[in-house]
Amino acid sequence: MKSNNPEIQRSNKSNLQVLFEDNHLIVINKRVGDIVQGDKTGDSPLSDVVKEYLKEKYNKPGNVYLGVVHRLDRPTSGLVVFAKTSKALPRLNKLFSEGKTKKTYWAVVKNPPEQDSATLTHWMVRNPKQNKSYAHSKEVPDSKKAVLDYRLIKKLDSYYLLEIDLKTGRHHQIRAQLATMGCWIKGDLKYGADRSNADGGIHLHARSLELEHPVTKESITFVAPPPKDPVWDACING
Repeated sequence: MKSNNPEIQRSNKSNLQVLFEDNHLIVINKRVGDIVQGDKTGDSPLSDVVKEYLKEKYNKPGNVYLGVVHRLDRPTSGLVVFAKTSKALPRLNKLFSEGKTKKTYWAVVKNPPEQDSATLTHWMVRNPKQNKSYAHSKEVPDSKKAVLDYRLIKKLDSYYLLEIDLKTGRHHQIRAQLATMGCWIKGDLKYGADRSNADGGIHLHARSLELEHPVTKESITFVAPPPKDPVWDACING
């Protein structure tokens, strides 16, 4: 079933923001509302948009190879890496699965954390029917350990900007863990926010990613500017 949110239904074919591209990788700054890979909504995924971009750019006949390495939640913005070759894909998958990447997120939250910086450790249980995860303070059946570091990096007029170093990659991990300590993300109704954002998204942004290039073995870092809106602008400029 297609989304009822007109902002989310918009075409992905315009305004594709490519942050990096070489023979083996392409890195995109995902917009709020884009889905990385096809799902039951039937909406056009970002992976198809990138394939079309590559097909047109290089005038390629037939199908274009593109490997999905990782995903971001639909209402989240920021860095997404795709593999352009079958050589790069398994190597990238291994880097991500073994935690050999450094993933940094920005989250705008309504309430200040009790500590300006800390490590959060929870055991996550996913509820597929609700498409929601629950963070427990102790290990429970069918749970997976989730760890992140956060630090408060800016105080805005009505919000707080947290920088998050993600240690594990669980379903809705940042959203659930921050909500557990009363710091739900702006716009995130699913995890406790009192109102939604106009675009249907949330103020969670995959800000930077550091990894070893799967072929050249160089250490490379990508940084994605957040979406243009008054709150994100205040995070960058204020």
